[in-house]
Amino acid sequence: MIEVPEELAAKQFMYAGEAGRAFIAVLPERAADFLARWELTRSGPAMHGWCALVLPVVRRDGSQAVLKLQALDEESVGEPAALRVWDGAGAVRLLDHDPGTGTMLLERLGGAARAGDAAGSWVHLSAVEDAREAVRVLAELLVRLTSVVAPPGLRRLGDIAERMLADVPEALGTLGDEGERRLLADCAAAVREVVGEPGDRLLHWDLHYDNIMAGVREPWLAIDPKPLAGDPGFDLMPALDNRFDPAETLWRFDLLTETLGLDRERAKAWTLGRVLQNSLWDLEDGEGGLQESQMSIARALLAR
Repeated sequence: MIEVPEELAAKQFMYAGEAGRAFIAVLPERAADFLARWELTRSGPAMHGWCALVLPVVRRDGSQAVLKLQALDEESVGEPAALRVWDGAGAVRLLDHDPGTGTMLLERLGGAARAGDAAGSWVHLSAVEDAREAVRVLAELLVRLTSVVAPPGLRRLGDIAERMLADVPEALGTLGDEGERRLLADCAAAVREVVGEPGDRLLHWDLHYDNIMAGVREPWLAIDPKPLAGDPGFDLMPALDNRFDPAETLWRFDLLTETLGLDRERAKAWTLGRVLQNSLWDLEDGEGGLQESQMSIARALLAR
């Protein structure tokens, strides 16, 4: 039987409550079931993030893959559909999928992305020391990922934006600092300008540097999408607030918008929408104010 990592269990208990406990309880049996069902042999230690257990495996034909076991929820339900549309073009390839549990068999990633790395090692884009080079890689992947129309059934940015705007008055009432209230209101005003044209592209929604891994068939590939149908401008924020450097905000934003061929004013509005979304989530979680990095990014863009 598979032993569930304590960190994964703790995160599920903390953030998913009873649903997380139920998922952890069935995880060992589910892993054993899919190893047998898909005729897989484990070939390395288990890995995990916040929501999923990932097991390196070898398939019956000798090819390498990974078995991803995760709770089926609002965020994970659209992942297989997005991966099928991309079909390996800039993203990890989906090899098999069980709709009832959300379990996926995925292409095994690895490669010698940095000098001195052994072939087959697990390398994330965050390991690239040159932050500007990392942004360029991320931008080029975004071009490919957002070039296609989102498939039916995914969450839509227009609906999310409408709900955010509806939550703004209550959120403003929880902020004691006048500057933070004004900043949040400015972000909401920017979203109101574009909410009527939310777009239809397939968005990753979480393309930060640890969600890009060195590949075998391509140098870098995206993993772990939280897919959404919308405007590509809504996909820029992770490149700005991960490996955050306030001096680099505008350089990164300009590179991203130029590489993707986006209208900068529209992209600015949707990036301020991500500040709004992140801030609303923080306030809902009981944070007393806005994150400094989010305020810094918003101020830099609003000052233009």
